[in-house]
Amino acid sequence: MWIETKTEMEEASRTRASFSRRVLNGLLLCSGDMEHLDKYMKDKSFVLQLAVCGLRGVTRVILANNPLSGGLILAALYWASPWQGLLGTLGVLASTLTAVITGQDSVEVAGGHHGFNGMLVSLLMGVYSSAGDWYWWLLLPVFLGSATCVFLFSGLSSFLDRWDLPAAVFPFNIIIILYLLCTGPEHPYFPHHSIKPPGALEPNATELIALQVIRGIPLGVGQIFACGDLGPSLLILGAVFLYSPLLTVHALLGSAVGTLTGLSMAVRHESLYSGLSGFNGALGCMAVGGFFIFSLWTHLFAIASAFFSAYANIALSNLMGTVGLPACSWAATLVATLMLLLTGSLAAYRIPTGQVRAPERNLQLRSQWEAGNTEERESADV
Repeated sequence: MWIETKTEMEEASRTRASFSRRVLNGLLLCSGDMEHLDKYMKDKSFVLQLAVCGLRGVTRVILANNPLSGGLILAALYWASPWQGLLGTLGVLASTLTAVITGQDSVEVAGGHHGFNGMLVSLLMGVYSSAGDWYWWLLLPVFLGSATCVFLFSGLSSFLDRWDLPAAVFPFNIIIILYLLCTGPEHPYFPHHSIKPPGALEPNATELIALQVIRGIPLGVGQIFACGDLGPSLLILGAVFLYSPLLTVHALLGSAVGTLTGLSMAVRHESLYSGLSGFNGALGCMAVGGFFIFSLWTHLFAIASAFFSAYANIALSNLMGTVGLPACSWAATLVATLMLLLTGSLAAYRIPTGQVRAPERNLQLRSQWEAGNTEERESADV
């Protein structure tokens, strides 16, 4: 009886271990860049391929490349606002289809490189519009702006490629500023809200609420997608975690740094509570975390990038706010571009733009590369 019980317990233990391995393998297949999906999608219908390209494009905003993460982010946007979710979907589809029609590089299209700028343009048009939700005339500039991003991305990529720099979200920042300059708060068809600088000389009417400031840290990650609700922002964080836990740490750390920077500059409380003080810091930190091999020094470098991005954002917001314009993500984009041009010892950790993967995968590939070099040196010595 005792032997039979022991055998049953061992069998149950093996079953649990086997189940755990299957679950872990399934999670690993769903995380990272999901490169295995590309082979599976080659003979699938155009509509399905377009959907996967679009979802990859959604995650490119946060330097990721995972269609499942893209699905979670879209779900978060629809949760926060169905209108914003629709605009984001139409924006990424419009820019991706434009890239297909104009014959852009198929690898770039499949990787979602031509989708994320269009998505950001459409989201910000919706956020800044003072005409309210479900204003269908807004779809006209959404489609045109998203499509134009493809041409800017292609031109800027050719120009910046000589320095191995990504076009990043330069197209988005350019298009949204041009759109807001062309319209205005009193425009008869496309009115938008007037932008107030975060450092406007207005006394903060209430005392700072610590819990609201802490709440603003995850909201800083959500504000990358113009999402100011806590639940959807946490879902966006979950999408980042599915792609890369290391990138999630950088996102939260960068947002916290941005919030701390806002506190040091005494920005309006609303900027701290809503996460607007944190999102440029999050982007700056994630850029270094994504384009550099993870190490203690590059981690400190990422924190420095977050501080630089956050301070630059406050300065640019105060400057551009004087003419009623937002700074968008100009600060993080410019700072990240400068960081990628870095020389010296940290430059050895820089990953070529075309070889960037999930941070954990980058770390693994570097270990394999160093091991291969060690074996070559040992064989040469012999």
